[in-house]
Amino acid sequence: MRAEVFEELARHNRPVSAYDIADNLSAKRGSRVAPNSVYRILDIFVSGNLANRIESANAFLVNTHPGCRHDCVFLICDDCGTASHFDNDALTGALRQAGRDKGFADVRPVVELRGLCAECA
Repeated sequence: MRAEVFEELARHNRPVSAYDIADNLSAKRGSRVAPNSVYRILDIFVSGNLANRIESANAFLVNTHPGCRHDCVFLICDDCGTASHFDNDALTGALRQAGRDKGFADVRPVVELRGLCAECA
């Protein structure tokens, strides 16, 4: 099941929801795949750095550089839905420090910028 979920996730070049993955796998298998099962598998992929979660869209994207441990800054197009990312350790480091300064522990920056990609603009 994990391999099937990963294959389906990798098939998309845009963030995809667990429900979409479950629907596509259900159609492919000819039997219902529960979205909760897909969510659990996607959570494993995220914790293993094999996938990224796009929080604002409740969707997932294959991590194209799983060996990298930077906090990604995502750019998400409001028109076509594509997502790309860049790393900016100064920005995410400042956010981590700001959280620690306010008494938070295990701070994990989630930075998503929404707008129009170059093609849609």
